[in-house]
Amino acid sequence: MDKFSLAGKTTVVTGGLSGLGQAIALSMAEAGANVVLADMREPEDNAALAAIEKLGSKALFVKTDVTKEQQVTDFVDKTVREFGSIDILVTAAGVGNKTPAEDLTEAEWNKVMDTNLKGLFLCCQKAGIKMIAQKSGSIVNISSMSGFMVNKDRTISAYCASKSAVSMLTKNLAVEWAKHNIRVNAIAPGYFVTPFNAVWMDNPQATELALNLTPMKRFGQPHEIGPAAVFLASPAASFITGHTLVIDGGYTCW
Repeated sequence: MDKFSLAGKTTVVTGGLSGLGQAIALSMAEAGANVVLADMREPEDNAALAAIEKLGSKALFVKTDVTKEQQVTDFVDKTVREFGSIDILVTAAGVGNKTPAEDLTEAEWNKVMDTNLKGLFLCCQKAGIKMIAQKSGSIVNISSMSGFMVNKDRTISAYCASKSAVSMLTKNLAVEWAKHNIRVNAIAPGYFVTPFNAVWMDNPQATELALNLTPMKRFGQPHEIGPAAVFLASPAASFITGHTLVIDGGYTCW
């Protein structure tokens, strides 16, 4: 079981103050890693940091808008100054948009792409530079099952396009950086109970449809994604790179 340990490692989780990002951050801490939460919002309280520290790990918050290159550079530099290295990056920051394609504005399209794709790339790039210098590292990008299929009766074209691109970018970075002992993988979540999905999950009609299309007949809980991220980041996955792990209760099996 030592292969699953992240003791002595430092993990950065973007979008780490809530939802899947926070769940992954807690799992990383449980596995022994120190955790940096990079999020564009200020924490309303110190609950997330306190929960990490309660698990015996050090925690740090850095306010970061991942669409701003300088802010990404700053949080990466601050992580290295504080902990000496950046060993693991998890890119959980993301946004969605439900506007039908024929009504989607350029501004709406750009907002999704700037966060889900450009921002993710900037985080990978800036962290990757540090990892190349230290000759080791592991990146876990958060894609989506929506990068592999079209969600039934949901108008999320920009989101689907951005997440499909994340999975391909993951493959490309995995190939480019393998020579530097850096592994790059992704997780593609299905429907999880998070603030991101709260609005439409309150609609019984939409919920019933989604559950009927999910073989396990339930939505995922945030705590169910963290262990998968730990696995991909850990030495237990030492020969896995360029892979996107779908965690969707079987939704994409149809």
